[in-house]
Amino acid sequence: METGESWHIILTFLYNLLKKTVNRQPVIMNNKSIILIGAGEMGGVFARGFLRAGYTVHPATRATPIDDTASSITDPELVLVAVAENDLHPVLETIPTQWRDRLVLLQNELLPRDWEQHSLKNPTVISVWFEKKRGMDFKVIIPSSVFGPHAETIADALGELDIPVNTLSSQPELLQELVLKNVYILTTNIAGLVTGGTVGELWDNHQPLARTIANEVIDLQQWLTGETMDREALIAGMVNAFEGDLNHNCMGRSAPVRLERALQLAAEAEIDLPEMKKIAESL
Repeated sequence: METGESWHIILTFLYNLLKKTVNRQPVIMNNKSIILIGAGEMGGVFARGFLRAGYTVHPATRATPIDDTASSITDPELVLVAVAENDLHPVLETIPTQWRDRLVLLQNELLPRDWEQHSLKNPTVISVWFEKKRGMDFKVIIPSSVFGPHAETIADALGELDIPVNTLSSQPELLQELVLKNVYILTTNIAGLVTGGTVGELWDNHQPLARTIANEVIDLQQWLTGETMDREALIAGMVNAFEGDLNHNCMGRSAPVRLERALQLAAEAEIDLPEMKKIAESL
């Protein structure tokens, strides 16, 4: 074999080896990695807490298929799903197998039926009681509550931002907290369609309306969960949240949609919600 031919073979081999090395997607095994699905206002708050706690945050965006991210980050500490309400179920349908036992869920109107329909058995779930709007820093209303395998990690990360978190000890406690948040959101949003104003004004000036709607919401929540709830405890918890921020506006942009969805579920359950129907007819 000629010397020139030998060098040609060697250089071709080295070139191909280098090409494979450059094109190979790196595999990140570090379990100090956090996957963030949904890098909006709320997801951004959690990202800050994770970064301060020493984690690396990898946002999974619409531009990057989830499977591609899962193939490169094989062993994350947890996967936080912080997408908009309407995107939750489509995202849960696409969660890779290796991430399914690491999910952390946060969402308004979240209940066990939402994750159980995707065969997710034990996600970490947080009932968030701070708000974050564009151009403003977060504002705590009352302590948030979290339960699940990654509860301590979540509590520690938010603690880095001085956001108070209660770590729960059981599924029943979590269910109570999720229903409480739903009672707060639905009551204030739906009543706000009539009263406008703040939650403090709602309770001071329109308490009978607020109580009536809250009880209708509880009727619906009991059907959705299959559990009998302590109504007075839930209403007392709602009032406690009112007192955490009396100037919180009752009605958000999603209020009409929440009312429509509640009435659709009530029709499915054959539950009569007369006050909600009256409000819907007046719009």
